[in-house]
Amino acid sequence: MKKTDLAKSDAKKLMNKMTGPSAGRFGGTPAAPAIDKREQRKLDQALGLVPFAVKINSELVKRLQDRATERGQDLNTVVAEVLAKGLGD
Repeated sequence: MKKTDLAKSDAKKLMNKMTGPSAGRFGGTPAAPAIDKREQRKLDQALGLVPFAVKINSELVKRLQDRATERGQDLNTVVAEVLAKGLGD
């Protein structure tokens, strides 16, 4: 990568930060500060959470998402409950 390309990339990052949404969505209240991915990974590890990717039918995903919205929980919690119940834990 050329030095000029690096400078352009840095300038674009800076411009995106400056023009990014400072207030929340649609000019409402300010959005909650986003947690850095590294910090989120540390929090997950402290809770004993491990990333686990699987490929399942889209209908099952839809049902899980619907169940999560019904209960007002996040998808990770619902999937953990369903797996524990299915495994007899």
